[in-house]
Amino acid sequence: MRVALHTRVRADRIEAYEQAHREVPAELTAAIRAAGASEWTIWRSGTELFHLLEVEDYPRLLAELEKLPVNAAWQARMAELLDVVHDYSTDGADAGLPVVWQL
Repeated sequence: MRVALHTRVRADRIEAYEQAHREVPAELTAAIRAAGASEWTIWRSGTELFHLLEVEDYPRLLAELEKLPVNAAWQARMAELLDVVHDYSTDGADAGLPVVWQL
C-alpha cells in the first residue's frame, strides 16, 4: 500500500532536519524495513514536507515502531525540528493524506 504524509519543518531548523536525515540510525532503517516498508521518500518545498511510503500494512508498521527505543529517540529528535501538521507517530493511519486523483 502507498501512504502519503504531510509534515512541516520549522523554518529555523531546516538544515538540522536535513542533517538528521543524512544520519538516520541504521537500527531504525532496519526496523522500518522489518516492519514492512520497502520505500520511504521525503520531499521538501520550503518548510513543507511530503512523505510517500510503500508499506505492507501501515498500522502494523506504526505499532511495531512504537515499542522500539530507537524510534522513541528519533521521534523526540523530530519533535524538536517539526511543526505539527499531522503527527503520524500519534495520529496513526489517520495521518495519511486522502487520494484526490491518480493516473
